[in-house]
Amino acid sequence: MTNHEWYKQAQYGMMIHWGLYSLLAGEWKGKRTPGIGEWIQSYFSIKNEEYSQLAKVFNPIYFNAEEWVLFAKRCGMKYIVITSKHHDGFALFKSEVDKFNVVDATPFGRDIIGELAEACYKHDMKLGLYYSQELDWHHPHGGGYTNSGGCSGVSWHNSWDYGMSAEGKDFSICFEEKIKPQIKEILTKYGELCLVWFDTPHTISTEQSFEIFNMIKEYQPNCLINSRLGNGAYDYVSLFDNEIPEKFEPNSATGSLNDLGGFKPSPYGLYETPATLNDTWGYKYFDHNWKSPEKVAELKKHLNSMGVNYLLNVGPDGLGRIPSISQDILLKAAELM
Repeated sequence: MTNHEWYKQAQYGMMIHWGLYSLLAGEWKGKRTPGIGEWIQSYFSIKNEEYSQLAKVFNPIYFNAEEWVLFAKRCGMKYIVITSKHHDGFALFKSEVDKFNVVDATPFGRDIIGELAEACYKHDMKLGLYYSQELDWHHPHGGGYTNSGGCSGVSWHNSWDYGMSAEGKDFSICFEEKIKPQIKEILTKYGELCLVWFDTPHTISTEQSFEIFNMIKEYQPNCLINSRLGNGAYDYVSLFDNEIPEKFEPNSATGSLNDLGGFKPSPYGLYETPATLNDTWGYKYFDHNWKSPEKVAELKKHLNSMGVNYLLNVGPDGLGRIPSISQDILLKAAELM
């Protein structure tokens, strides 16, 4: 079975947003963020010098890769997609490119992506990796400075450390120094990946998008690439976050706008809705706007009937625990399905 065929049959996957922001749980110095948890650094303009201190206390002693994989299987999910690096620039894998990673910068000192890859292989679960290919708030030349408005913080780029103006910024420096080398690392260190999940393309050029696309196909020819790599370089289309079309017609789906090039259907007929269980991706202790198990089962059935995969997110806390209410909802939904 080709990866295209597998993906079309998979229908249901677990997304995992986890990182330093999980420690803050949506709160900073007595204030709650109304936005999504993983954008808290941008919402409160937390300087890198201060945000980086979180790495010194990141010690998720309850993280157990095997438990996560077995839980996803119990829920009927066929693949896992986890944030190997989100917009804050912190990597959940050992990186030779940047010491701002879970092995070198934290007391935990373990390669989370490596442990998940082993557990997925052991239990026949497909693994995909989210990687923020443009936004990197830890790097002075991280992208996003060409875009204004519409984000979940003060700016797409790190304007609080490096200034709002695009003057003096050059994304190609970040691209060559960090983005490309780290993507090569995740492609070559963790076995076969079913997909790489990119996000928020604004500053990235067509040449850069296709350079990443071609690099992935060189190292892992069967690895799928989502439409948020940008500039039309993709295998399958990620619709907007939480987008649930009443009727799905590829020629009019809005989620394709994420590739910044107008709508182009997936060349392989592969589509997906990435979605949250409540209103956040990264953990927020006070977000209790949960979907019911019945709603989850209904949405999955509806999307799958139109040939759209349902990639449903969980946000583990700072100790490495998938919240019990998330587990209850997903297990009950699995029974209903």
